[in-house]
Amino acid sequence: MDHFTKTLTDHDLRLTRQGTSILQINVGLLCNQLCRHCHLDAGPGRRENMTAETACQIVAYADRCGFDSIDITGGAPELNPNLPYLIENLSRIVPSIMLRSNLSALKSKKDTGLLELLISHRVTVMASFPSLNESQTDAQRGDGIYETSIEMLQELNRRGYGREETGLELNLVVNPSGAFLPLSQEKSEKRFRDVLYNKWGIQFNQLYCFANVPLGRFRQWLITSGNYNAYMEKLAGAFNPCAVTGVMCRTLVSVSWDGYLYDCDFNQAKGIPLGGRKRRHVSEMPGKPPEGLSIAVGDHCYTCTAGAGFT
Repeated sequence: MDHFTKTLTDHDLRLTRQGTSILQINVGLLCNQLCRHCHLDAGPGRRENMTAETACQIVAYADRCGFDSIDITGGAPELNPNLPYLIENLSRIVPSIMLRSNLSALKSKKDTGLLELLISHRVTVMASFPSLNESQTDAQRGDGIYETSIEMLQELNRRGYGREETGLELNLVVNPSGAFLPLSQEKSEKRFRDVLYNKWGIQFNQLYCFANVPLGRFRQWLITSGNYNAYMEKLAGAFNPCAVTGVMCRTLVSVSWDGYLYDCDFNQAKGIPLGGRKRRHVSEMPGKPPEGLSIAVGDHCYTCTAGAGFT
């Protein structure tokens, strides 16, 4: 029994599915950045990228299931040539689509019509913007990324994103730059809102503070820097039993670049299939995972149940 399962048992808790309303699609591990906190070890050298055939199978699955929303992630999803196909076809059958972007990849595709496609289908942009400190951001993500991110946020604002009257939603995602837990989301949002607007005129809708998941490249950095055990102790010490009922895996199913199903993107990174059972391909699934199905867990799940949780 892993430590997290024992903690759930000690609190008389089980992690099972509610009604699955969100389909999360990881289009691949190809990325233009080598972020230190990446739980997938994504980067420019990765070749795992979703094919047109798998994209078609995922659209068919979404059509069978009737999800409420789609969450597209990567890697950098902008670098997958099948992203426009997914957006165009999923928007016909699902009310809401969200794209997770590192901003620099989106900027690199500015002249391809991708931004116009996002606007026309009213896709929510979840922009990763880890810090207001330029040196911290560049240390975590690469030289020049901070300046590029600011420029892309300004461009999104010019196109209507982040402005309440347009309905084009721009949200920021903030991750700590080291082996510590995130600050208060409410205080962080106020600070980011004030600084970004006062210095660059940038507006956004909401900000989300998430802890870094000890998997992939971030796990390796924790180990090599001697921070792994202390970080895991911080996560476990911040366990909040009230956060268990609201974790995203209870209402989400995640599909990988090659079409296999997982309880979440973190279990996908860990290689733990849906429910901890035999791997199932999206083309073989008749519908949504049933309510009450057990969710596969591991010690990385402390990340989503620490403090206010990861929803």
